[in-house]
Amino acid sequence: MPKLTVDGQEVTVEPGTTVLQACEAAGKEIPRFCYHERLSVAGNCRMCLVELEKSPKPIASCAMPAGDGMVVKTNTPLVKKAREGVMEMLLINHPLDCPICDQGGECDLQDQAMAYGRGLSRFGEQKRAVSEKYLGPIVKTVMTRCIHCTRCIRFATEIAGVEELGATGRGEHMEIGPYVEKALTSELSGNLVDVCPVGALTLKPYAFAARPWELRNVESIDVHDAVGSNIRVDYRGREVMRVLPRLHEDINEEWISDKTRAAIDGLMRQRLDRPYVRRNGRLIPATWAEAFGAITAKLKGVRGPRIAAIAGDLVDAESMFALKLLMAGLGSPNLDCRQDGAKLDHGARASYLFNSTIAGIERAGALLLIGTNPRLEAALINARIRKRYLRGGFKIGLVGAKADLSYRYEHLGADAEVLREIADGRHGFAETLRQAERPMLIVGQGALARRDGAAVLALSRRIAENSGMVKDGWNGFNVLHTAAARVAGLDIGFVPQAGGLDTDGIVAAAGRGELDLLFLLGADEIDTSALGRTFVVYQGHHGDAGASRADVVLPGAAYTEKDGTYVNTEGRAQVGARAGFPPGDAREDWAIVRALSEEFATAGIGPILPFNTLAELRSRLCALVPTLAAVDSITPAPWSAFGVDGPTDTQPFASPIGDYFQTNAICRASKTMAECSAARTPAVKGATGTHG
Repeated sequence: MPKLTVDGQEVTVEPGTTVLQACEAAGKEIPRFCYHERLSVAGNCRMCLVELEKSPKPIASCAMPAGDGMVVKTNTPLVKKAREGVMEMLLINHPLDCPICDQGGECDLQDQAMAYGRGLSRFGEQKRAVSEKYLGPIVKTVMTRCIHCTRCIRFATEIAGVEELGATGRGEHMEIGPYVEKALTSELSGNLVDVCPVGALTLKPYAFAARPWELRNVESIDVHDAVGSNIRVDYRGREVMRVLPRLHEDINEEWISDKTRAAIDGLMRQRLDRPYVRRNGRLIPATWAEAFGAITAKLKGVRGPRIAAIAGDLVDAESMFALKLLMAGLGSPNLDCRQDGAKLDHGARASYLFNSTIAGIERAGALLLIGTNPRLEAALINARIRKRYLRGGFKIGLVGAKADLSYRYEHLGADAEVLREIADGRHGFAETLRQAERPMLIVGQGALARRDGAAVLALSRRIAENSGMVKDGWNGFNVLHTAAARVAGLDIGFVPQAGGLDTDGIVAAAGRGELDLLFLLGADEIDTSALGRTFVVYQGHHGDAGASRADVVLPGAAYTEKDGTYVNTEGRAQVGARAGFPPGDAREDWAIVRALSEEFATAGIGPILPFNTLAELRSRLCALVPTLAAVDSITPAPWSAFGVDGPTDTQPFASPIGDYFQTNAICRASKTMAECSAARTPAVKGATGTHG
């Protein structure tokens, strides 16, 4: 391994390490603009110049491979003068608009100008101006500030997989922008704001809203998909101002999806801030006592089998566990967390986890996608697949609807018959999987949320077993969830108990008049028009589909307004933190369920739930499900038989997500998400696709 001397200190690094990385390993700070750890080397800003012994001039440390015996100096007068010259050149055309720039206080150019600049400029010529570029509703551009580091181009091309940004012109006429002026078609476009080292690209919904030193922040978890991205929530008062990514190498690295970043304005719109009771066909504002009284009156004399509960996609584990205990106290076996009707086998944990782990994708040798579009269902997992694909030697096959996944794949077919051929070894891709060192498959909800979902699950298991996907140190069978609440719900057993009904059965029974009361805990994605005359209690935070059908509405807290545990698609438990309090009379979901149980106990309907605080509830929850106590770690699930062998439909697989920007109540309440949806679907909206 190369051994270098950096400012008199010897340091040994891995082969392929750059001089810049070697200097950092020695504890030296090297300024940079164009260099980014996750992007290819451009070497065009020259801010990282260092002095190399026997070199006639300073070298760009980001582009120079570290060699054995190199002697590097980072703090000589030559290096200082070179950096001052580079900074002076960068500021020739940079506008003096720091007081109104949204990057102010967090700007690399500001910081490095203070640390490495001369403090004055010898250039008095008129500065050039560059027109703004339209990149969509999320990214705001002020391209006069651009220093041509090309980070945005490299991110769009390499990470996001959309080659829509580039440089046009030469010399001082060079400009960065889209080749065709329209909204970027990436679900990761908001990360351009993070990689931009200056104020050329900023967050459009956050423009002129706040300064960073005005904000408080908490570290939390995203719930817009099942990836479990680590985020930082910045807030002022009760309002969430922005969401930024937190570094987690095993999950989201340092990226987040556009929904995670920009749907937060939906947290302030269409909120439920007080209880409602339906009287004479209309929902009327009520007190908590009146709402509880209406539910209690309806439940008197009702047997447990005529009561049911469905949990939605954004619910935390504690709230589902509390509702499960309440339903058990009422004697009801009818509960389900799979509101899409997915035929997941909750008896075998390996059957519903992403067993390879997200980071494990980078070790895989071949991939079979079944009924999933990971670009829409989990954009960051799709980016991880692309990252592995770009290294080469990674064949990908898709069974399902064709889609632009930002990497090449072989379309094997659209229905379950292809899976049967692969499972039986009659398809060519079966040999591809067998020959791969670590093959894997990903089965999506589009394949499982069907009548034949259990048979598709069994076929997927057979493929995994026959292809050598399950062996010591590797489990290549993966289920990709779309709901943040799904894995936790399955782990705690929020599924039909003995003799109970699943989601499809609950909806059908309600339509036939066989249910007297249905609890919807944030469940908005079911067909509420099929519930007949069943008395519906909706508990949630937005006035969405569930609330509009409800007979009683109980206002809950959104994910930024409560502490809660979420389990991602890998089975990794993570804890989200509260950034503010819910509006009006709204309360945390677990507390509402606990208060409701007390009302029931007073009326002689059921017992009081055995906890008074969130800590007590978590203690009981972790005692029942120990994996929830192991925060930010993965417990491998034992392999066993699952699924049901049987006939499959000829109907093609389809992704469960039609509009990426409208997948839950928060997104549907978001103005920014509505603008993104309109920009991405011009044909449907009657537009041309260009920005007028």
